[in-house]
Amino acid sequence: MLNPDVITRVGAKLSQATGIWELMEDLGHALTVDPDMRMLGGGNPAMVPEFTQAARQRLKQMLEEPETVAAMLGNYDPPRGHPRFIEAFAALLRRTYGWPVQPEHVAITPGSQCATFFLINLFAGQDRAGKQRKILLPLCPEYLGYADQGLEPDIFVACRPKLEWIEGPNRHLFKYHIDLAVVEERLRQGDIAAMLISRPTNPSGNVLADDEIRALSGLASQFGIPIILDQAYGVPFPAIVYTSIQPVYAPHFILLFSLSKIGLPGTRTGIVVGPAEVTAAVASLTAVAGLANPTLGQQMVLPWIEDGSILEIGPRWLQPFYNARRLKAREWLHAAFERARVPWAMHADEGAFFHWLWLPELKISSREFCQRLKERKVLTVPGEYFFYGLEENWTHRHQCLRINYSGHENVVREAVEIIADEAAQNQR
Repeated sequence: MLNPDVITRVGAKLSQATGIWELMEDLGHALTVDPDMRMLGGGNPAMVPEFTQAARQRLKQMLEEPETVAAMLGNYDPPRGHPRFIEAFAALLRRTYGWPVQPEHVAITPGSQCATFFLINLFAGQDRAGKQRKILLPLCPEYLGYADQGLEPDIFVACRPKLEWIEGPNRHLFKYHIDLAVVEERLRQGDIAAMLISRPTNPSGNVLADDEIRALSGLASQFGIPIILDQAYGVPFPAIVYTSIQPVYAPHFILLFSLSKIGLPGTRTGIVVGPAEVTAAVASLTAVAGLANPTLGQQMVLPWIEDGSILEIGPRWLQPFYNARRLKAREWLHAAFERARVPWAMHADEGAFFHWLWLPELKISSREFCQRLKERKVLTVPGEYFFYGLEENWTHRHQCLRINYSGHENVVREAVEIIADEAAQNQR
């Protein structure tokens, strides 16, 4: 039996039940044990038919290449990743965008979740001078998977966003914007080690505009800190984005890429692009934590990296697929909530495959609300998990939930009806 009295503070922190543990536990249970659960939680991508077929063909090709099988199954890669893959990825960024990226600026990790764990603890916590350094989230709500990654407590500081109502036919759309004055004021306190942003933002589907990124870049340069930019759903791939934005790179950026949302979550392959000293540290952390990285994902997409076709997968297959489901789910939400006569709103769905629902008259917390939905075989994610680091008790944080609309259309439609019905039973 594990004696809690002998567990370290770090061990206790990492082994406790967390939001991301609960999310992944529910996801795995729904996918393997409880097929009747209407799965609108988690970030599992859909099996987009065209990509699934391309992946099957690539796997067949790999099995016919003895050297690929050996590289994929029989050998350890260096901790930084497979040398040919790293060179090909750096070359892709150089020739496509003109970025001065060399192999020493690239490192592979077992998924971008692992990359953020390494980077958060590389920058945040007590520094060598004894000063406590923190990670700034310029916009919240922000991805719940970061929330419990710090080995030291209280390492996140979040900035409350500005909220804009978007005029339209249904008047139910709003959008978060970064409050740059608040961000700058917090940076001036001198304890921020790095900024961390997801683009598109998980959970809200918000996509920071190019001018917002430029403004944050200017602040990062001014205060001498890096920006960790998580692009798991973004550009240049998988490009699950419904608005026009440009890929971004600068010496003070650390870019995170992933093969998960392109359709390969099981390969656990993340890619870090940043200053050489940062990627070297990431490689060292990989060696300490796991010797080397998984090789399947790198070998699978290597030809697509080398010929550049990985950049076409999103615009050609993924974006049209998810966009069609996004628009249908939006219609179902509008119809269901209008029938239920429940006050509601949703964030502008600019990227990823989530709708961020706001129920301003909800009389219980979103966590309790999602538990009641779970009892009715609808799995969603409560909003409270995404507002960590925000010091003020903003009521809004208890009134939101994230729903994944990438699943089967009949499942999503049924779930939306149940969500609206449950909301009607629990409004003030």
